[in-house]
Amino acid sequence: MLNRQLARYIQPFLSFFVLIVLWEFIVRKFHISPYKFPGPGQVARGLWDLASSGLLINYTIASLYRVTWGYYLAVLTGVPLGLILGVWARARAVLNPLIQFLRPISPLAWIPLALMWFGIGDPPAIFLIFLSSFFPMVVFTMSGVQDMKVTYLRVAENFGLKGLDLYLKVLLPGALPGILVGLRITLGTAWLVIVAAEMIAVKSGLGYLIVDARNSLRMDQVIGGMIVIGIIGLLLDRLIRTLEEIPEARWVRVRQ
Repeated sequence: MLNRQLARYIQPFLSFFVLIVLWEFIVRKFHISPYKFPGPGQVARGLWDLASSGLLINYTIASLYRVTWGYYLAVLTGVPLGLILGVWARARAVLNPLIQFLRPISPLAWIPLALMWFGIGDPPAIFLIFLSSFFPMVVFTMSGVQDMKVTYLRVAENFGLKGLDLYLKVLLPGALPGILVGLRITLGTAWLVIVAAEMIAVKSGLGYLIVDARNSLRMDQVIGGMIVIGIIGLLLDRLIRTLEEIPEARWVRVRQ
């Protein structure tokens, strides 16, 4: 039993260990210049320089702050709209074509307009995060409502559930599978977009860190920034997956 528990914690790190060993081997074998592709030790020193100067923590907090605001705004507006459109066919017929038209447009394409409207700083980055998360969240929620069994709605009607009670007690729990998938996917997208937006629209954050390090020819810090972005993305995904363990979500899985 103990061996199994140890293996469960160790196995996820094996691929990273192999990657680091292979990385070090390639750098040494082909004598690659640190200005082109630094080795793991050089990247670790670059990250230590960033951490000891306080820049790493400050830039990480800045990126998470923008993602949090943009993502929460998208969820707080996208989920209710998706619930409404999921049951209101007339509104869906009017708004869904517009949503499907705007959804494929990359949030990065909005950068010129975001800079024009909001200037340099947090607002344009938050706006881009909002756009990247809002439309997918609406679609996932709407699909979750439409995938519900009609029986649940008929039972709700028989019990006289209307208005807010109908949405909170029937539609929201019933659409929870689609909402959870949307939360996970949109959070990953938001983290991708904030890094790209910070390379252009702001003067802080992990995206800006990478651009600034590149301009200073600190490739060790460029790769270090990429590693930090990957680690945070992995942690955010793990965090959002914990929502699947809430009682309501477990009930949904049993119900299905």
